[in-house]
Amino acid sequence: MFTALDWPGFADLSLAGLLFLCAAAFLAGAVDAIVGGGGLIQLPAMLLLVPGGEVIYSLATSKIAAVAGTTAAAHTYARKTPIDWRSALPMALVALLGSLGGAMFADALPSSVLNIVVLVALVLVGIYTWRKPDLGTAHAPRFQARTQVLVMIAGGAVIGFWDGIAGPGTGSFLVFLLVGLVGFAFVAASATSKIVNVATNVGALVFFIPAGKVLWGLGVLMAVSNITGSVLGALVASRRGSAFVRRVFLTVVVGLVASLGWKLALGG
Repeated sequence: MFTALDWPGFADLSLAGLLFLCAAAFLAGAVDAIVGGGGLIQLPAMLLLVPGGEVIYSLATSKIAAVAGTTAAAHTYARKTPIDWRSALPMALVALLGSLGGAMFADALPSSVLNIVVLVALVLVGIYTWRKPDLGTAHAPRFQARTQVLVMIAGGAVIGFWDGIAGPGTGSFLVFLLVGLVGFAFVAASATSKIVNVATNVGALVFFIPAGKVLWGLGVLMAVSNITGSVLGALVASRRGSAFVRRVFLTVVVGLVASLGWKLALGG
């Protein structure tokens, strides 16, 4: 009944597979808009269903959907939540450059070693957040303006590089950096992280698009789904507040830890 779609840019997916990936992109957009971690849903779905070809095509195409969704979420947050643009924009610029570098090294670095590092980091992030129930409930920046910008730039460079390699948990790491180290409330951190996440996605695409790695038909349809989910997620986060975002953050971190742990256990 569901035959393959013989259209350019769709990787010969069946209609059922295409609908499934659009649903995954919608859910990923919603989760990513709240606390990051949408790649935990979207990218594995693509790796499961996109037949043939190299993994890099799924990575590149997922960035098309992600950049559309994060841009929509950033716009929604900007209308609902105050954003410190003086620190967010420099962080985003450096993160973009870091992501571009990461994308260039996507095939060259040992992903198994990186996955172990990220798994350990996520476990520590989850434990730290769980043991501090008041973390991120109030907006109380810890640094003077210049120092805050420098801390955010340094963190943005490292996390941006990781996102370019297509590592999981980029959005969650951005949120935790802004909450745990800089002192933002969860909602403000989510809003700022979307600005930076737009930049990291663009940085990766600066490499992937000229390299011809994007499946445009699939990417555009998933982008529409991701945008819809992202706007919904940002609205929910803005209305429900930091306590709600913290709970979702912990849930996503647990999911990321389970996903990476399972992958490493299977030798991936």
